[in-house]
Amino acid sequence: MADQETVITISAHGLSRNFGAHAAVNNISLELRRGEVLGFLGPNGAGKTTTMQMLTGNLAPSAGTISICGIDMLERPAAAKAKIGYLPETPPIYRELNVDEYLTLAAKLHRLSKLRRRGAIDEVKQRCGLTAVGGKLIGALSKGFQQRVGIAQAIVHDPDVVILDEPTVGLDPNQIREIRSLIRELGGRHSVILSTHILPEVEAVCDRVQIMHHGSLVYSDTIAALRNFQSGRTVLLGLLRPPSIAALAAVPGVAAVEDVSERSSCCTWRPTATPLMRWSSALWSRTGACIASARGKPRSKKCSSI
Repeated sequence: MADQETVITISAHGLSRNFGAHAAVNNISLELRRGEVLGFLGPNGAGKTTTMQMLTGNLAPSAGTISICGIDMLERPAAAKAKIGYLPETPPIYRELNVDEYLTLAAKLHRLSKLRRRGAIDEVKQRCGLTAVGGKLIGALSKGFQQRVGIAQAIVHDPDVVILDEPTVGLDPNQIREIRSLIRELGGRHSVILSTHILPEVEAVCDRVQIMHHGSLVYSDTIAALRNFQSGRTVLLGLLRPPSIAALAAVPGVAAVEDVSERSSCCTWRPTATPLMRWSSALWSRTGACIASARGKPRSKKCSSI
C-alpha cells in the first residue's frame, strides 16, 4: 500500500474551458495528495468556479484530462464522482427538511447501504458540530449552521476528495473562524480544495496555493513560500513559460532582474509594489509567465535587495 503522503488523489492536466470565443479557463494543471489542503485563490471572475465544476464532473472541459484517485473522469464519470464530496458556492440544501432528513437523503443519493447510513450520519454530524440540531429545520438555522450542513452532505460518504467553493461567503467573523477550523480538520483525513478570493483564508487553512487570473494560473507554491515571498523585496522565481529578462523587468513594481538559470530569475521590487496577487497577475498579463516557485533571497553580490 502506498504511503499516505505519496497518494495522488487529483491529477488534472491542461484543463481549458471555452464559452464561445471566451476562454474561461486556459491550460490549468494541478496535483493534490491525500492530507493536503490546496487553496485556489483569485478575484471574482478569475475562473475558479468553472475549474471546480470541471474537477467535480459537473462541466466537461474543452481540453485536458482529470483523474480522481486514478480514475479517469471522462471515461468513468460515475466511479470518479463517487470519490468526491462537493460544496458549491450556493449550498444544495432543502430548507423545508430537518438536518437528519436532509443528511439521510444525501446518504441515499451517495448509495450508502441502510446498514452504513445511520453510523455515517451520526459521525458526520459529530464532525460538523450538528449533533444538537439534527431535528431542526434547515431553514431555521443560522447561515453558519446551514454551511455546516452543506459540508456535512459533502463528506457523508467519506470521499477521498472534498471540494469547497467559497465556503465562508456571507458569514460573520465568528462563523468564518468555525468553518475554517472545520476545513483544517477535514484536511487531516481528506484531500481538500478550497476556492476563495480571500488571501488570509488561504494562509490560515491551506498547505499550498494556486492563484488564478483571467482563467490562467499565475502562481503555484507552498504557503511557506508565499509568506516568504510577501515578507521581502528580493525573490528567486521559478517560472513556467519564462519570459525574457527585458519583459520581466518591464512588469510594474520590478526594480531589477538577474538571470540565474534557464527557468529561474532573481527579482527585486520597489517598496511601493502592489500586493502578491496583483503582481502575479501583472506578470502573467505582461509576459504569459506563471510563478511555479518563489523564495526570498538573502542580500548578496549575486542577488542584492534594494
